Amino acid sequence: MADGADAGAGQAGRGGASAHGSPRRQGGTEPFKLLGILDVENIPCARDSILYGSLGSVVAGLGHFLLTSRIRRSCDIGVGGFILVTLGCWFHCRYNYAKLRIQERLTREGIKNKILYESTHLDPERKQTNGDSSSN
Repeated sequence: MADGADAGAGQAGRGGASAHGSPRRQGGTEPFKLLGILDVENIPCARDSILYGSLGSVVAGLGHFLLTSRIRRSCDIGVGGFILVTLGCWFHCRYNYAKLRIQERLTREGIKNKILYESTHLDPERKQTNGDSSSN
């Protein structure tokens, strides 16, 4: 019994699949990870950056190949295009994502303060309306 358990654990530890499919993906809930480390589904901007980088790689490599007919240099240009486009899209998207998060936080705090201070002596709108009515 122990030999069978060890063999099954060894196979699962090596990433082997059983006859019924992979034991780790029974429910289909395991996220897709690029190179085993980058969780593309849950990291904001990762999916778009990878896709645009792939497109940039193909365009740069193929374009260089059509112009020069040098295969090895075209592959190098394609890899460089992938890196540049991926990083460019990543930083642009993360910058916009951070700006959006800041705007959401400020809006959330404003709504919370509006609810908290509404109809109290600390309400800024109430002070303005009282000041306008007393000047008449």
